[in-house]
Amino acid sequence: MPQHLAHLALLVRDYDEAISFFTEKMGFVLVEDTPLTPEKRWVRVRPPGGETCLLLARAATPEQQAFIGKQGGGRVFLFLHTDDFWRDYRAMQARGVHFIEAPRYEPYGTVAVFEDLYGNRWDLIEPAEGEDSSA
Repeated sequence: MPQHLAHLALLVRDYDEAISFFTEKMGFVLVEDTPLTPEKRWVRVRPPGGETCLLLARAATPEQQAFIGKQGGGRVFLFLHTDDFWRDYRAMQARGVHFIEAPRYEPYGTVAVFEDLYGNRWDLIEPAEGEDSSA
């Protein structure tokens, strides 16, 4: 089997508020929510039709809490590809996702930067014709 990224851990303050944001505002699917201990859950969400999941990891220590919303160091941290930029951009805006830039056209596709509920920056991208949509 070829290698692939299965999950990417994203630090969150609270499981339920993060699940709500990703499912209700971003339209992601809740794949799993399994209690492990009274304080810890295994929570995975992903875009509809996607394979790689975000593992929503509740920050358990002050050190981890300090990195909530800062995992990309102020840069775009995650890249969400779409087959229809304007459909998803408008839907996300209507559901209250905060875009910090206007959409723009780049050689690699149509893109706009938005923030998740903690301030992590994402790109919403529709790759240009001929660009590798899995890149």
